[in-house]
Amino acid sequence: MVRMVGSQDALDVSQQVFLQLFRKLDRFAGRSRFRTWLHRLAINEALQYLRKERRWSFGELTRDPQQVDGHRMAEQMERSELLQMALGQLEPDLRAIFLLRELEDHSYRELAEILGVPEGTVGSRLNRARSELKQILDRLGWEA
Repeated sequence: MVRMVGSQDALDVSQQVFLQLFRKLDRFAGRSRFRTWLHRLAINEALQYLRKERRWSFGELTRDPQQVDGHRMAEQMERSELLQMALGQLEPDLRAIFLLRELEDHSYRELAEILGVPEGTVGSRLNRARSELKQILDRLGWEA
């Protein structure tokens, strides 16, 4: 949730997810695993929040010369911040599918179930997300 909506808003959105869970629990029909249904509920809440609020959080790039291994630590921090900044610039739907695949390691079938789209759509959205993320990172000065 934090990577979807940012650390400042993750608790609010998580609370909304639990409220929706309480309201919609009687609608769980058992056609999928409960975990998948809950995941879909959470993703939908995060996407709805992002669409409504259009909040994009961009962190400052900082370097801490006081670190024992300051240069390497600063590079790692900068890369992490650049990645967060780039993810923040992706469309919410693309960010969701990218994070679910790359960080949570869901299969294409699971992603299709969670997002309610065909598996082929999952593949094309992932390709688009990766391509756009690469373009954004290049623009931000990411060095491989």
